[in-house]
Amino acid sequence: MLDAIVHYEFLQNAFLSGMIIGFFAPLLGVFIVVRRMSLIADALSHVTLAGITGGLLLNQQFVAFSLFNPIYFGIAASVLGSVLIERLRALYKHYEELAIPIIMSCGIGVSAIFISLANGFTTDVMGYLFGTVSAVSRQDLWIIIAIALIVLFFLVLFFKEMFVLSFDEEYAKASGLPAKLIHFLFMVVVALTIAASMRIVGILLVSSMITLPVASAMRLAKGFKGTMIYAVIFGELAVIVGLIFAFYLDIAPGGTIVVTSILILMIVILFKKAVRKEAQQ
Repeated sequence: MLDAIVHYEFLQNAFLSGMIIGFFAPLLGVFIVVRRMSLIADALSHVTLAGITGGLLLNQQFVAFSLFNPIYFGIAASVLGSVLIERLRALYKHYEELAIPIIMSCGIGVSAIFISLANGFTTDVMGYLFGTVSAVSRQDLWIIIAIALIVLFFLVLFFKEMFVLSFDEEYAKASGLPAKLIHFLFMVVVALTIAASMRIVGILLVSSMITLPVASAMRLAKGFKGTMIYAVIFGELAVIVGLIFAFYLDIAPGGTIVVTSILILMIVILFKKAVRKEAQQ
Protein backbone atom coordinates (compact mmCIF):
# COMPACT_ATOMS: atom_id res chain seq x y z
CA MET A 1 0.00 0.00 0.00
CA LEU A 2 2.87 2.40 0.78
CA ASP A 3 4.20 1.75 -2.71
CA ALA A 4 0.78 2.62 -4.15
CA ILE A 5 0.64 5.86 -2.16
CA VAL A 6 4.04 6.88 -3.52
CA HIS A 7 3.03 6.22 -7.14
CA TYR A 8 -0.61 7.36 -7.25
CA GLU A 9 -1.55 10.98 -6.70
CA PHE A 10 -5.19 10.24 -5.82
CA LEU A 11 -4.07 8.10 -2.86
CA GLN A 12 -1.75 10.85 -1.69
CA ASN A 13 -4.66 13.29 -1.90
CA ALA A 14 -6.99 10.94 -0.02
CA PHE A 15 -4.58 10.18 2.84
CA LEU A 16 -3.40 13.77 3.26
CA SER A 17 -7.01 15.00 3.22
CA GLY A 18 -8.03 12.29 5.68
CA MET A 19 -5.20 13.14 8.08
CA ILE A 20 -6.08 16.83 8.02
CA ILE A 21 -9.79 16.13 8.58
CA GLY A 22 -8.96 13.63 11.32
CA PHE A 23 -7.19 16.45 13.14
CA PHE A 24 -9.48 19.48 12.93
CA ALA A 25 -12.93 17.82 12.74
CA PRO A 26 -12.69 16.17 16.23
CA LEU A 27 -10.99 19.30 17.56
CA LEU A 28 -14.01 21.36 16.60
CA GLY A 29 -16.27 18.48 17.59
CA VAL A 30 -15.31 18.88 21.25
CA PHE A 31 -16.96 22.31 21.32
CA ILE A 32 -19.97 21.01 19.36
CA VAL A 33 -20.56 18.13 21.80
CA VAL A 34 -19.97 20.22 24.94
CA ARG A 35 -22.46 22.81 23.67
CA ARG A 36 -24.98 20.01 22.92
CA MET A 37 -25.11 20.91 19.23
CA SER A 38 -24.36 17.49 17.72
CA LEU A 39 -27.57 17.39 15.67
CA ILE A 40 -26.68 20.68 13.98
CA ALA A 41 -23.89 18.84 12.17
CA ASP A 42 -26.51 16.46 10.71
CA ALA A 43 -28.70 19.37 9.59
CA LEU A 44 -25.81 21.14 7.88
CA SER A 45 -24.67 17.93 6.19
CA HIS A 46 -28.08 17.58 4.54
CA VAL A 47 -27.98 21.20 3.43
CA THR A 48 -24.52 20.54 2.00
CA LEU A 49 -26.01 17.65 0.03
CA ALA A 50 -28.50 20.09 -1.50
CA GLY A 51 -25.64 22.32 -2.59
CA ILE A 52 -23.67 19.42 -4.04
CA THR A 53 -26.63 17.99 -6.00
CA GLY A 54 -27.48 21.50 -7.21
CA GLY A 55 -23.91 21.94 -8.39
CA LEU A 56 -23.91 18.58 -10.16
CA LEU A 57 -27.20 19.45 -11.86
CA LEU A 58 -25.81 22.77 -13.07
CA ASN A 59 -22.69 20.99 -14.34
CA GLN A 60 -24.92 18.60 -16.24
CA GLN A 61 -27.27 21.19 -17.73
CA PHE A 62 -24.98 24.16 -18.44
CA VAL A 63 -21.53 24.02 -20.00
CA ALA A 64 -20.48 27.26 -18.25
CA PHE A 65 -20.87 25.61 -14.83
CA SER A 66 -18.84 22.51 -15.76
CA LEU A 67 -15.67 24.36 -14.75
CA PHE A 68 -16.89 24.78 -11.15
CA ASN A 69 -16.18 22.08 -8.57
CA PRO A 70 -19.48 20.99 -6.91
CA ILE A 71 -17.73 21.28 -3.55
CA TYR A 72 -17.96 25.08 -3.89
CA PHE A 73 -21.76 24.83 -4.10
CA GLY A 74 -21.70 22.52 -1.07
CA ILE A 75 -19.64 25.03 0.94
CA ALA A 76 -21.96 27.89 -0.03
CA ALA A 77 -25.07 25.88 0.89
CA SER A 78 -23.56 24.77 4.20
CA VAL A 79 -22.64 28.33 5.21
CA LEU A 80 -26.09 29.56 4.14
CA GLY A 81 -27.64 26.75 6.21
CA SER A 82 -25.67 27.83 9.29
CA VAL A 83 -26.91 31.41 8.87
CA LEU A 84 -30.53 30.24 8.48
CA ILE A 85 -30.27 28.04 11.60
CA GLU A 86 -29.14 31.05 13.61
CA ARG A 87 -31.98 33.17 12.23
CA LEU A 88 -34.52 30.48 13.10
CA ARG A 89 -33.07 29.97 16.58
CA ALA A 90 -33.54 33.71 17.18
CA LEU A 91 -37.09 33.55 15.76
CA TYR A 92 -38.11 30.60 17.96
CA LYS A 93 -36.43 31.72 21.18
CA HIS A 94 -38.27 29.25 23.41
CA TYR A 95 -38.14 26.39 20.87
CA GLU A 96 -34.65 26.79 19.40
CA GLU A 97 -34.36 23.07 18.58
CA LEU A 98 -37.02 23.55 15.87
CA ALA A 99 -34.39 25.18 13.67
CA ILE A 100 -32.57 21.87 13.21
CA PRO A 101 -35.41 19.72 11.75
CA ILE A 102 -36.60 22.66 9.62
CA ILE A 103 -33.20 23.11 7.95
CA MET A 104 -32.60 19.35 7.74
CA SER A 105 -35.98 18.79 6.05
CA CYS A 106 -35.27 21.64 3.66
CA GLY A 107 -31.90 20.14 2.72
CA ILE A 108 -33.35 16.67 2.10
CA GLY A 109 -36.29 18.05 0.11
CA VAL A 110 -34.19 20.25 -2.15
CA SER A 111 -31.68 17.40 -2.67
CA ALA A 112 -34.49 15.05 -3.73
CA ILE A 113 -35.71 17.61 -6.29
CA PHE A 114 -32.25 18.14 -7.77
CA ILE A 115 -31.57 14.39 -7.96
CA SER A 116 -34.91 13.81 -9.68
CA LEU A 117 -34.20 16.57 -12.21
CA ALA A 118 -30.85 14.91 -12.92
CA ASN A 119 -32.67 11.60 -13.63
CA GLY A 120 -31.59 9.73 -10.52
CA PHE A 121 -28.40 8.97 -8.66
CA THR A 122 -25.03 9.05 -10.34
CA THR A 123 -21.66 7.72 -9.25
CA ASP A 124 -20.70 11.33 -8.40
CA VAL A 125 -23.58 11.64 -5.94
CA MET A 126 -22.79 8.26 -4.35
CA GLY A 127 -19.20 9.38 -3.85
CA TYR A 128 -20.33 12.53 -2.06
CA LEU A 129 -22.84 10.57 0.05
CA PHE A 130 -20.44 7.93 1.39
CA GLY A 131 -16.99 9.24 0.55
CA THR A 132 -14.52 8.03 -2.03
CA VAL A 133 -10.78 7.48 -2.19
CA SER A 134 -10.25 7.71 -5.95
CA ALA A 135 -12.15 10.97 -6.56
CA VAL A 136 -10.22 13.21 -4.14
CA SER A 137 -8.45 15.64 -6.46
CA ARG A 138 -5.52 17.93 -5.73
CA GLN A 139 -7.98 20.83 -5.90
CA ASP A 140 -10.09 19.15 -3.17
CA LEU A 141 -6.94 18.77 -1.05
CA TRP A 142 -6.11 22.48 -1.34
CA ILE A 143 -9.69 23.39 -0.40
CA ILE A 144 -9.46 21.15 2.68
CA ILE A 145 -6.11 22.71 3.66
CA ALA A 146 -7.58 26.20 3.33
CA ILE A 147 -10.60 25.31 5.47
CA ALA A 148 -8.36 23.63 8.07
CA LEU A 149 -6.31 26.83 8.38
CA ILE A 150 -9.51 28.88 8.83
CA VAL A 151 -10.73 26.48 11.56
CA LEU A 152 -7.40 26.53 13.38
CA PHE A 153 -7.18 30.33 13.15
CA PHE A 154 -10.68 30.63 14.64
CA LEU A 155 -9.91 28.20 17.49
CA VAL A 156 -6.62 29.91 18.36
CA LEU A 157 -8.17 33.38 18.20
CA PHE A 158 -11.33 32.57 20.18
CA PHE A 159 -10.32 29.59 22.32
CA LYS A 160 -10.89 31.29 25.68
CA GLU A 161 -14.17 32.84 24.54
CA MET A 162 -15.41 29.52 23.15
CA PHE A 163 -14.44 27.76 26.37
CA VAL A 164 -16.47 30.21 28.47
CA LEU A 165 -19.42 30.12 26.07
CA SER A 166 -19.42 26.32 26.08
CA PHE A 167 -19.72 25.99 29.86
CA ASP A 168 -21.46 29.18 31.00
CA GLU A 169 -23.11 31.20 28.24
CA GLU A 170 -24.94 33.48 30.67
CA TYR A 171 -21.69 34.46 32.40
CA ALA A 172 -20.06 35.05 29.01
CA LYS A 173 -22.83 37.44 28.00
CA ALA A 174 -22.75 39.21 31.38
CA SER A 175 -18.98 39.68 31.15
CA GLY A 176 -19.34 41.55 27.87
CA LEU A 177 -18.24 38.88 25.39
CA PRO A 178 -19.76 39.31 21.91
CA ALA A 179 -21.56 35.97 22.28
CA LYS A 180 -23.79 36.32 19.21
CA LEU A 181 -20.90 37.19 16.90
CA ILE A 182 -18.67 34.38 18.20
CA HIS A 183 -21.51 31.87 17.98
CA PHE A 184 -22.26 32.96 14.40
CA LEU A 185 -18.59 32.58 13.41
CA PHE A 186 -18.54 29.20 15.14
CA MET A 187 -21.54 28.05 13.08
CA VAL A 188 -19.83 29.17 9.87
CA VAL A 189 -16.67 27.27 10.84
CA VAL A 190 -18.76 24.15 11.58
CA ALA A 191 -20.37 24.50 8.14
CA LEU A 192 -16.95 24.74 6.48
CA THR A 193 -15.73 21.68 8.41
CA ILE A 194 -18.68 19.61 7.23
CA ALA A 195 -18.16 20.72 3.64
CA ALA A 196 -14.45 19.87 3.83
CA SER A 197 -15.01 16.42 5.34
CA MET A 198 -17.64 15.19 2.89
CA ARG A 199 -15.18 14.09 0.17
CA ILE A 200 -13.54 11.52 2.47
CA VAL A 201 -16.25 10.57 4.98
CA GLY A 202 -19.35 11.33 2.92
CA ILE A 203 -22.16 13.78 3.59
CA LEU A 204 -24.39 11.23 5.34
CA LEU A 205 -21.63 10.17 7.74
CA VAL A 206 -19.69 13.38 8.30
CA SER A 207 -21.35 14.19 11.64
CA SER A 208 -20.01 10.87 12.97
CA MET A 209 -16.45 11.99 12.24
CA ILE A 210 -17.09 15.08 14.35
CA THR A 211 -18.82 13.42 17.32
CA LEU A 212 -17.64 9.79 17.68
CA PRO A 213 -13.95 10.54 18.46
CA VAL A 214 -15.16 13.06 21.06
CA ALA A 215 -17.49 10.47 22.61
CA SER A 216 -14.51 8.12 23.01
CA ALA A 217 -12.28 10.88 24.35
CA MET A 218 -14.80 11.90 27.01
CA ARG A 219 -14.65 8.42 28.53
CA LEU A 220 -10.89 8.66 29.09
CA ALA A 221 -9.98 12.32 29.54
CA LYS A 222 -10.10 14.08 32.90
CA GLY A 223 -10.24 17.64 31.56
CA PHE A 224 -11.19 19.74 28.54
CA LYS A 225 -7.73 19.87 26.97
CA GLY A 226 -7.28 16.15 27.58
CA THR A 227 -10.55 15.54 25.74
CA MET A 228 -9.26 17.54 22.77
CA ILE A 229 -6.01 15.55 22.64
CA TYR A 230 -7.72 12.17 22.87
CA ALA A 231 -10.34 13.24 20.30
CA VAL A 232 -7.64 14.12 17.77
CA ILE A 233 -5.79 10.84 18.42
CA PHE A 234 -8.97 8.77 17.97
CA GLY A 235 -9.95 10.80 14.92
CA GLU A 236 -6.60 10.23 13.22
CA LEU A 237 -6.64 6.52 14.13
CA ALA A 238 -10.14 6.09 12.69
CA VAL A 239 -9.17 7.83 9.44
CA ILE A 240 -5.93 5.87 8.93
CA VAL A 241 -7.44 2.46 9.71
CA GLY A 242 -10.61 3.29 7.78
CA LEU A 243 -8.74 4.38 4.65
CA ILE A 244 -6.52 1.28 4.76
CA PHE A 245 -9.55 -1.02 4.88
CA ALA A 246 -11.31 1.02 2.20
CA PHE A 247 -8.25 0.67 -0.06
CA TYR A 248 -7.86 -3.10 0.33
CA LEU A 249 -11.58 -3.93 0.29
CA ASP A 250 -12.37 -1.39 -2.46
CA ILE A 251 -15.33 0.08 -0.56
CA ALA A 252 -16.51 3.55 0.50
CA PRO A 253 -14.11 5.06 3.08
CA GLY A 254 -16.93 6.78 4.95
CA GLY A 255 -18.31 3.46 6.15
CA THR A 256 -14.95 2.03 7.22
CA ILE A 257 -13.96 5.24 9.04
CA VAL A 258 -17.24 5.41 10.95
CA VAL A 259 -17.21 1.69 11.84
CA THR A 260 -13.62 2.07 13.06
CA SER A 261 -14.72 5.02 15.21
CA ILE A 262 -17.53 2.91 16.70
CA LEU A 263 -15.11 0.05 17.44
CA ILE A 264 -12.76 2.50 19.17
CA LEU A 265 -15.68 3.76 21.26
CA MET A 266 -16.65 0.20 22.24
CA ILE A 267 -13.07 -0.65 23.18
CA VAL A 268 -12.79 2.51 25.30
CA ILE A 269 -16.08 1.77 27.09
CA LEU A 270 -15.05 -1.83 27.81
CA PHE A 271 -11.62 -0.67 28.96
CA LYS A 272 -13.15 1.83 31.39
CA LYS A 273 -15.49 -0.84 32.76
CA ALA A 274 -12.57 -3.24 33.28
CA VAL A 275 -10.54 -0.55 35.05
CA ARG A 276 -13.49 0.33 37.28
CA LYS A 277 -14.08 -3.32 38.24
CA GLU A 278 -10.40 -3.78 39.03
CA ALA A 279 -10.41 -0.64 41.20
CA GLN A 280 -13.47 -1.90 43.14
CA GLN A 281 -11.79 -5.23 43.83
